[in-house]
Amino acid sequence: MRHFLLFLFFWAFGLAAVAQTKSPLRLRQKPVSDSLRQKAPKPEVVLEFPNINRVPYYYNKAKYENILKLENKNAWEKVLPLLEDYVGNFGIDNFHRDTKLLWRLGQLYEREGQLETAIAYYRLVLKHHRTDIKQVQQYYDSLEAKSESIYLPLAHYYDLVEYRKSVATFKPPRGVYTNMGDAINSKVEDYGPAVHRDEELFIYTSRRKGVKATGTDEDLYFSRYENGFWQEGQSFGKPINSIYNEGSACLSRDGKTLYFARCESPDGFGNCDLYTATRLSDGSWGQIKNLGASVNSKAWDSQPTLSPNEDTLYFASDRLGGFGMSDIYYTYKMKSGLWSPADNLGPVINTRESEVSPYFHPLYQVLYFSSRGQLLNFGDFDIYKSYRVNGQWQEPRNIGPLVNGKGSEYYFTINAASTNLYYARSEPTDLKNLDLFSFPLPMEAHPLAVTKLTGVLTDSITNKPLNGIISIIDLDNGIEVASKYLREDGSFDFDLIDNSRYMMLIQSPDFFSIEKEIDLKNDTVMKIMSTLIDYSIPLIFKNIEFDEAKAEIKDAMKPTLDRIVLFLVDHPKVRLSIEGHTDSSGDPDANVELSQWRAFSIQKYLENKGKLEPGRIDAVGKGSAEPIKPEITLEDRAVNRRVEFKLIKPTEGGTGNW
Repeated sequence: MRHFLLFLFFWAFGLAAVAQTKSPLRLRQKPVSDSLRQKAPKPEVVLEFPNINRVPYYYNKAKYENILKLENKNAWEKVLPLLEDYVGNFGIDNFHRDTKLLWRLGQLYEREGQLETAIAYYRLVLKHHRTDIKQVQQYYDSLEAKSESIYLPLAHYYDLVEYRKSVATFKPPRGVYTNMGDAINSKVEDYGPAVHRDEELFIYTSRRKGVKATGTDEDLYFSRYENGFWQEGQSFGKPINSIYNEGSACLSRDGKTLYFARCESPDGFGNCDLYTATRLSDGSWGQIKNLGASVNSKAWDSQPTLSPNEDTLYFASDRLGGFGMSDIYYTYKMKSGLWSPADNLGPVINTRESEVSPYFHPLYQVLYFSSRGQLLNFGDFDIYKSYRVNGQWQEPRNIGPLVNGKGSEYYFTINAASTNLYYARSEPTDLKNLDLFSFPLPMEAHPLAVTKLTGVLTDSITNKPLNGIISIIDLDNGIEVASKYLREDGSFDFDLIDNSRYMMLIQSPDFFSIEKEIDLKNDTVMKIMSTLIDYSIPLIFKNIEFDEAKAEIKDAMKPTLDRIVLFLVDHPKVRLSIEGHTDSSGDPDANVELSQWRAFSIQKYLENKGKLEPGRIDAVGKGSAEPIKPEITLEDRAVNRRVEFKLIKPTEGGTGNW
């Protein structure tokens, strides 16, 4: 007997697994009210396919042959509306059988200058093709190259974190990949989290050995949050857990109805079905009912999640007639109180691969799910979010590397306040064995992160784009934002939460770190300029001026010196030489000693402020031996009184970047 985790394991290696028995997984959290709506992202191009749940395959010989005839005549303006109408009638099977028509329609839109619509069709080609389409992939990549964001590798990201701790007052991130510990996790698979009532109750699925005699246990467990900790998990017990496999539960807002999956039950329609249980007046569970043939199929149906107003139930199924090996479906509650026949969620969410573990945010119109078939992927299964805008699902967005790693991630759920996340993940070396993780919600996964911050960084002299690493630090809420590389054209973009304050930090070995505080209200476009460092020329700062005959660091100097500290900590392989210079007035030996003390004072300030190891900074006093210009006027003397900073790149091992 094989359970659903093994089914996922087969998918992970591209095998066409046809299991006779699978088990539930799942997640879910309490829904609250549908009346609260987040600021929605701007609507995208809408591609409507009304036949998706009506006909398996659409074909009209006369219309198709007319399209071919016009194409042969290069009558593109006549072809476009006819092909648009034809593709608009697609059923599910058309997406893999007639992928070429999606591609041709996209090309026609691009020909007409409607690039966004063209790209939307190209995405469908990449999601649903079942043939080799390397040329399509390369072409799509070339179109998206200017808008693609490249995230910083996590190891480098945590170097940045340490850097912040050393030299800045920014809040350090609170940590990701935090395992929920032995109270929740066991030595076997634990997955399918759901939090209820502001996290007072945590429900999950586990394969630990329980009351069953077989080795294929899957039961529902729960834990209560007390005194700042999740208590040790307890089995739901009978009648929820039975001799069959149960899991993937979600609880209604009032806590009286439990939706869950049960497998291999004699009253089931397939190998796993969706059920409900009712909380009785004495606090026990009973009245367990199968949701019926309109919802369940002859295949595997599991992982239910309720919409915020609890009138729609989303779930995963591998029934025949879908787009891929597993799709996300939905059913809504009719006036009769019964659930409607289940419908496929469509080709934007579902792909030729596998979509599983849907989760609808308890407050907002955002659907989270796990997929192997979306276009940006960090590992095996990744978590994505899709916004529902004007009744249409938007293109799914990967929620970023602070959640998605090189292994697999499933069963993403969020507390109602959108402060903490819960999900199951595996390591790349053992894709099958899942553990439950929880940590503060990163920005990319936040449902309210829909306000665009975009910009470009250029050289102030040449106006050419500059490259580097950009970090956004949330100053108000401490929400973590993954760092990115600036694109080739110097551009960047982030989806953030409006009415919040952020610190933007841009770092590179080619220029001094840029810090800029942003009070974000609406979509914002920034143009930022900096100046490249010429390592062959000493740096002289006007505000590094000592009092006469003194070597103490003045407050006015510190902002500039702190920028140098930032740069040195940021680039640990770069060295610095400090040279102190005086004018020619006074005793030459005394001038040498004074300039030496001034250089030494700056050296100590930099080392202490940045906690730099000894030996990276040289400090020497030159006195009046190397004037810049003859001292004819007082202004000439002021020019010669200076401190020079010479940055020295490493001779080996790169440019001093991370």
